[in-house]
Amino acid sequence: MSAPGRPAQPLDSHTARQLVALYPALQQLPDLVREQVLTDDASVVQAPAGTPLFAAGQACQGFPMVLSGAVRVARSAPDGRSLELYRVTPGELCVVSSSCLFGRTALVAQGDTTEATELVLLSPAGFERWTQEPPFRHYVFGSFADRLADLMALTEAVAFQKLDQRLAHALLGHGSVVRATHQALADELGTVREIVSRLLKRFERAGWISVSRERIDLRDAAALRALAAGQPPAA
Repeated sequence: MSAPGRPAQPLDSHTARQLVALYPALQQLPDLVREQVLTDDASVVQAPAGTPLFAAGQACQGFPMVLSGAVRVARSAPDGRSLELYRVTPGELCVVSSSCLFGRTALVAQGDTTEATELVLLSPAGFERWTQEPPFRHYVFGSFADRLADLMALTEAVAFQKLDQRLAHALLGHGSVVRATHQALADELGTVREIVSRLLKRFERAGWISVSRERIDLRDAAALRALAAGQPPAA
């Protein structure tokens, strides 16, 4: 993991308490094991939005535990298209990093911050020490199960749903206003900006949305929900 910006710093007591509060499994570790890793094998990294933290094909240099902000984990194609797999927010784990460390293999995806982000970075040795303890190991494998369910749903959507359905689904669940660029939506869906722009124009002509700079107002959420479910919108 590389994080341009402020250099990594040792943990202070306030940051350690914040980490334990966000990741309750750490409270179940033996005190000595938890404190030794936090002292010897953990550092704090602060990175601005858009910072590349790791890349596919690299060896994993550490295990990130997010304190604030978010990390977007995605796979990229040679033509530049990118498909978002998931996001890591405070209290969540990165299964790409953990699978790399467990298997001693190269990373299979890239990770970039989507906003100003602060995280605790465990060294590979620190991650291995904690995963020897059942509470943390069970927590990591539980996260694998949750992410697997999410990735199965993503695979089903990519394989079986049309792009207009997936775009309609992506617009829902954010309230009546979606603040996102066409490129950000394209990245989320694993397509190119031009296709997203054409679909948004089609939705706008139908009266379902109105589009302005980095803002999409939902005018007919019911029609979008119907499209997302693969049903013809009501006339």
